[in-house]
Amino acid sequence: MPFIEVKTNQDLSEAKTIIKAELGSAITAIPGKTESWLMVEITDKCDMWFKGSDEPCAMFEIAIFGKASDSAYDDLTKRICEISEKHLGVSPDRTYVKYTEIDHWGYNNFNF
Repeated sequence: MPFIEVKTNQDLSEAKTIIKAELGSAITAIPGKTESWLMVEITDKCDMWFKGSDEPCAMFEIAIFGKASDSAYDDLTKRICEISEKHLGVSPDRTYVKYTEIDHWGYNNFNF
């Protein structure tokens, strides 16, 4: 049950479907996670500044049910930065990736 929230100051109107598909592939860096349970939110054209500048920047917030290894997070961060650069036009040094591990996740009238 991963959830990926993407925020950027870039205009992604042409690329949202492609980004969603790439994130679906990237999430497999976390063992047991697949696109079949992935929810994605993409918000573009945000008022965002990084390092005092409004140059292209992006924030990816990723929530997963359970835990993952440091190496899995390293792999996913690399994949996310590649997606950010290729499809958002945001260089890795202007991309943040935040992870949250969730112990309880509700779905369809019950909790995991």
